[in-house]
Amino acid sequence: MHRKRCNRMRQPLKESIAQKHGQNRMGLIIRSSAIHAAGCYTTTRITKGKKVAEYTGPRITKDEADTIYEESPVTYLFGLGDGTVVIDGHCMAMFINHSCDPNCETEEENGRVWITAIKNIAPGAEITYDYCLYDGGDEEADCNCGESSCRGTMYSREEVRKRKVETRKARNTLKTQPQSKGVAA
Repeated sequence: MHRKRCNRMRQPLKESIAQKHGQNRMGLIIRSSAIHAAGCYTTTRITKGKKVAEYTGPRITKDEADTIYEESPVTYLFGLGDGTVVIDGHCMAMFINHSCDPNCETEEENGRVWITAIKNIAPGAEITYDYCLYDGGDEEADCNCGESSCRGTMYSREEVRKRKVETRKARNTLKTQPQSKGVAA
């Protein structure tokens, strides 16, 4: 039996999201990270100013997220705007780790969150951005970035200052309160 070969030209693929937004196609991979369990790495050179990834996933209220993840030690939530709505990360960008000396930053643009390079990034480098956390109750949110400029926490500089002021006020309040002396029986 003789088979005929079909030599149809393939139709061009639809323009990717990355190309629509002026990005070059880049390869991102997930692998082990010294910062935290798994991290997102580039396999290609990324130039400063390029969009690296979009943070996507279902949008839920902060209160819903607090309920859903109450017992979970790990979340991939990204606060939007004033923080009342969060993206529950289900994407490559959820593996991008925090660094106090990052190579990317986040930008909220028309309700979408983009991770954009703020430096030229070499192939094989881990993609990072400063999480600038501002919510977390009494949690420490320790940083493991290992950078010489590490501030020791994933909280934003503003949040760190705010917490220091609150701690100082609480100490001063304790100092000014009269101490009750125990009465011997």
